[in-house]
Amino acid sequence: MTNEITQAKTDFFMATALELAQQGGALGEVPVGAIVVFQDQIIGRGFNAPISRQDPSAHAEIQAIRDAAQRLGNYRLVDCDLYVTLEPCVMCAGAIMHARIERLFYGASDPKTGACGSIINLFQEKRLNHHTEVIGGVLAEKCGSVLSDFFAERRRQLKLDRKKQD
Repeated sequence: MTNEITQAKTDFFMATALELAQQGGALGEVPVGAIVVFQDQIIGRGFNAPISRQDPSAHAEIQAIRDAAQRLGNYRLVDCDLYVTLEPCVMCAGAIMHARIERLFYGASDPKTGACGSIINLFQEKRLNHHTEVIGGVLAEKCGSVLSDFFAERRRQLKLDRKKQD
């Protein structure tokens, strides 16, 4: 196994993260999924769970990083890659840096809270001591569709609920 980046690998791993996103969405969570990969093997998985866990830090990236760190028995995830369906927020970007993730692959950009270039780019801050390589736009359309479909359905359900109350 090699840590070489290929389109087939990035698409496969992002598709796996998308499956996790859909699992979270089915539970009523915002559908974001993430995986950690070490030597071409998935060692960490996560999807958004702040509602069900009543934990504001239970983002997909944090869940996957925790899972991977437990499996490796180390809080440093050196030589690991993270695949996430949505551009990470500031909290998750910080966790990615502290875990020493080598590369971050994300799908859809997040114009409201994205910390990889949409709002701010923490990974380009020269004063920080770790610099994760960032590759955005992996299966961006599919990743974005999962989110927009989720929120469209949520708005539709809200309208129905309001009509029932009237």
